[in-house]
Amino acid sequence: MVEAMVAVAVAAILMSAAVPGFRALLERHAVRAASADLLAALHLARSQAIGRGENVVVAPVDPAGVAWRDGWAVFADTDGDARPGPGETVLFRHGPAPDRLRIWSRLTHAAPPFYVAYNSAGRTCRASNSLAANWGTLSLQLGSTQRNIKINMLGRARLCDPRLESGCSMANESASEAAGE
Repeated sequence: MVEAMVAVAVAAILMSAAVPGFRALLERHAVRAASADLLAALHLARSQAIGRGENVVVAPVDPAGVAWRDGWAVFADTDGDARPGPGETVLFRHGPAPDRLRIWSRLTHAAPPFYVAYNSAGRTCRASNSLAANWGTLSLQLGSTQRNIKINMLGRARLCDPRLESGCSMANESASEAAGE
């Protein structure tokens, strides 16, 4: 009986030491998966804009267009309002991000609704003006793990880790964070 109690105590000590490491592993995986999904949506939007010859937008699916965490959609934006509407083709829709994952944007067009639009040349643009650039950073964070998606004026998007890369500075808080992201 004493040996069993000692074995249970040792197992409990080992488990308590492993739980924080396991939690950090899960957080890293959740951020990596969500950032890869968002980056894939940006790549899809860019390629579809080039292929279709029209503006294609990636935007949060919530009605106000501010909560990236609620999910995002890739759609052909024919009316230039950065919101998927009647008659507009939705090419892809992503569901909500994992609990506690924060997603915010820091783009040159900082007013809601938040979005990343691509014109027929594959460059970032404003939804209402395909000649005005809209570039910046989308940031995802859970616990101490953060990934940034840097989008340049030419429309290229890349995923980076701000702790490991000097050119991947963290985006500052933006209006999307203030809106409850």
